[in-house]
Amino acid sequence: MNRRTLLGGLFAAASVPALAACSSGITSLDGGGSAGGGGGSSKDGVTIGTANFTENQVLGFLYAAVLEAAGVKTKVRPNLGTREILIPALKGGDIDLLPEYQGALLHYLSPKAKATEEGEMQNALAIALPAGLQVLPYGMAEDSDAFVVTQETADKYGLASLADLKKENGKLVIGAAPEVKKREVGAVGLKDVYGVEFKEFKSLDSSGPLVKGALKKGDVDVANLFTTDTDIVANKWVVLTDPKNLIPGQHIVPLIADRKADSTVRKALAELGNVLTTADLTELNRQVDKDKKDPEDVANAYAKEKGLTK
Repeated sequence: MNRRTLLGGLFAAASVPALAACSSGITSLDGGGSAGGGGGSSKDGVTIGTANFTENQVLGFLYAAVLEAAGVKTKVRPNLGTREILIPALKGGDIDLLPEYQGALLHYLSPKAKATEEGEMQNALAIALPAGLQVLPYGMAEDSDAFVVTQETADKYGLASLADLKKENGKLVIGAAPEVKKREVGAVGLKDVYGVEFKEFKSLDSSGPLVKGALKKGDVDVANLFTTDTDIVANKWVVLTDPKNLIPGQHIVPLIADRKADSTVRKALAELGNVLTTADLTELNRQVDKDKKDPEDVANAYAKEKGLTK
């Protein structure tokens, strides 16, 4: 699938409810029954929430930048926490919009979901989402989970894939955000799909300084990171391959309450999705994590550079 061709039709799809198809595939789904631009209204503003890691905060401020440029008042509430906090907040009206990831969101809502292709996941999300919520068109950029080891650990145990971890059952320590212990794309799936059992699960953070520091020090043998994390290449860490496709695709997708999903919001976020690439997102993460820049400043500078704002 040519994603640029697919996403080029997003402007037309942005105001179409339910399944809207073009020659390249599905570009828009409405998971909550609100007609695009008909049932929702952003005239009173949109509150954007983000998860508690760098990339999601950058995405939240990017959403704010393009919406403000489209005339929508916004408020960003960054670093709120995990989906266990964010989804109820979205349903309850504390926030209206948040940046999400196709596969991770689908597995949160439907842990045994089998869809892995982008269009299939959009369909599955439309079915799995609670009433009142919907996913808008997904963008080009994606960021997947990765299970990473140091080169030294890979050489010591002969690790190249997730399947290889089973050979060392009961010997290795994994480090990840606390919720990964109970998620399908995490300890649960590693055991169910690959038969992997760890000596210990250490609750740390999401591709952040705690888990990466533990990996460097040898306090954990395996770390759950994100593929857009520039430290993976910088430290020459080994990303274990996934031959059984436990980890689904993770295109960035806006998750929004029906009450705010009007045509103005749809068009602005579709434009961003058509511009932001995985390489761009990786670079924006680097600027925050390595150059210590403010996520809002980084997002605003990128939006201006790409002509998304004035």
